Amino acid sequence: MKKTLKWNIAQKAELKWWENYLKGKDVEQYHTWKKAYWQKLLDIINITCPIKPGMEVLDAGCGPAGVFMNLGVCKVDAVDPLVDEYEKNLSHFKSSEYAFTTFYSLPIERYKTDKKYDIVFCMNAINHVADINFSYDLLASMVKPGGKIVVTIDAHNHAFFKHLFRLVPGDILHPHQYDLKEYETFLTDRNFIILQSEKLKDEFFFDHYMQVGELESR
Repeated sequence: MKKTLKWNIAQKAELKWWENYLKGKDVEQYHTWKKAYWQKLLDIINITCPIKPGMEVLDAGCGPAGVFMNLGVCKVDAVDPLVDEYEKNLSHFKSSEYAFTTFYSLPIERYKTDKKYDIVFCMNAINHVADINFSYDLLASMVKPGGKIVVTIDAHNHAFFKHLFRLVPGDILHPHQYDLKEYETFLTDRNFIILQSEKLKDEFFFDHYMQVGELESR
């Protein structure tokens, strides 16, 4: 994996963002709010992607408060390049509180495993990676036939700003800029059938979407 200057800057900005965002927030109250947020999203996809006890699940790009928080009935691996930094710098993240989760302080592109997962989550993370095509390839390779991938993404609404943000760092936390159709193609080109696409938030530059894809059995 080649770490680009843009990616390195984005990672430093990501850690600083979390430090500023969580500063002064009560840990217990924040965890209660965050778990409610994740449960709302899991409820939205309950029909196309139900969570069942004993499932093997990957939370790729988990952050300090990822969907792993709500997956206590599963066997979870969680990957993020800043896991060690979160542990050192954020009182809101203690890996020991999640005995059902194994954490890996790695970029998504460097995570290697022989496992095949029932569900791969990549929530608010795929446009943070250094190499987005390789990351989609890697995540797709870890899904069992008939298994699911769930991604949340910020999809551009306007072609002009999409191309502008690719040229200048208009959104430093997100080094990749795509529209919804392009994100759909990332999945369908890798033999996923899109089962569900839900708009979660409307904004001017981007709309926030959650996509559920099922890997075709062959």
